[in-house]
Amino acid sequence: MPILQYRCKACGKKFEELVAKFDVPVVCPDCGGETERDYSGEMYSATGKPVKKCSGNCKTCGGCR
Repeated sequence: MPILQYRCKACGKKFEELVAKFDVPVVCPDCGGETERDYSGEMYSATGKPVKKCSGNCKTCGGCR
């Protein structure tokens, strides 16, 4: 299960969440508001090493290969 980064649309809080799948809806732990994926943090490959060109969207990125 991946740990993904999110940002709350209501209060702006940034946090990480362990999710079963990348498209599972996540709510803010502080205010319960709607969130969106936050791609501003550092991304790692499946091997745990930082990758140089990663968009954070594994469907289209190809940076880990």
